[in-house]
Amino acid sequence: MKFYLLYKIAQYLALFTPVKFSYWLGARLADIKRCLSKKDTQAVKENLSIILGNDEKRINECAKHIFRNFAKYLVDFFRFAKINEKFIKNNVTIKGKENVDEALKKGKGVILVTAHIGNWELGGVVAALLGYNFYAVALDHKNTRVNRLFVKQREMKGVHVISTGVSVRKCFSVLKNKNVLALLGDRNFGTKGISLKLFDRLTPVPSGPAYLSTRLGSPIVPGFFVRDKDDKFTLFFEKPIYPDSVPANENNVEYLTKKYLRVFEHVIRKYPDQWYVFRRFWEEIKSWESEF
Repeated sequence: MKFYLLYKIAQYLALFTPVKFSYWLGARLADIKRCLSKKDTQAVKENLSIILGNDEKRINECAKHIFRNFAKYLVDFFRFAKINEKFIKNNVTIKGKENVDEALKKGKGVILVTAHIGNWELGGVVAALLGYNFYAVALDHKNTRVNRLFVKQREMKGVHVISTGVSVRKCFSVLKNKNVLALLGDRNFGTKGISLKLFDRLTPVPSGPAYLSTRLGSPIVPGFFVRDKDDKFTLFFEKPIYPDSVPANENNVEYLTKKYLRVFEHVIRKYPDQWYVFRRFWEEIKSWESEF
């Protein structure tokens, strides 16, 4: 109950106060959170040390902005009611849209794969408003009322939410009907996945995007929605990764996953202060199944 009330208060403030004030307030609360949550702060710094090396000053500065940028991410999430075509025109630079359009011409749908970077939620809303029939797989929140709130936020602007409980069957249907399916590919939340190197460290990642691409022939397009320094945004789509590009001697799922993980590395290195992982990302891997 308390989480639901907190989210409703956050939603009210985001909608009925100037966005600059909401960002300012969110940043102040983020600073408090960072100081009080030593475990989360230490985890963020350890993750950054793998990406940035031993530059302690840069790591500390980057960690501070991770917490602040995530607070802004939440403000943006609760302001979805204000997002429209005018907002996109005034605040969003779009690059590489032709890559999605080219992939869709294959007639097998598109798997849009992204990471926990920037504002993937707002990116989905913008993609839907651009005219794509857009579906996204999302984890259910444990609290039913909070889950309904989150789903409503996503769906109010045309994003179709797929619960993880029914995701496999629904994902097949979405792609067979030539739609865009968005999946997060940098963190594995279940017991099934594939263990590959990210930043030269073995990492458990989802095998779902590559599995679906292999089964259905759907192209994979890495896409990201990042915050610019002036608090405007850039939505960019990379070149499609086609399942028929896998060499004969390679495992399809591993090869395709490696291809977009290399893209993830490049983007995370460019925007390390917008990669939101508040736990130790590279933990010992005991066992992972290489299946969806």
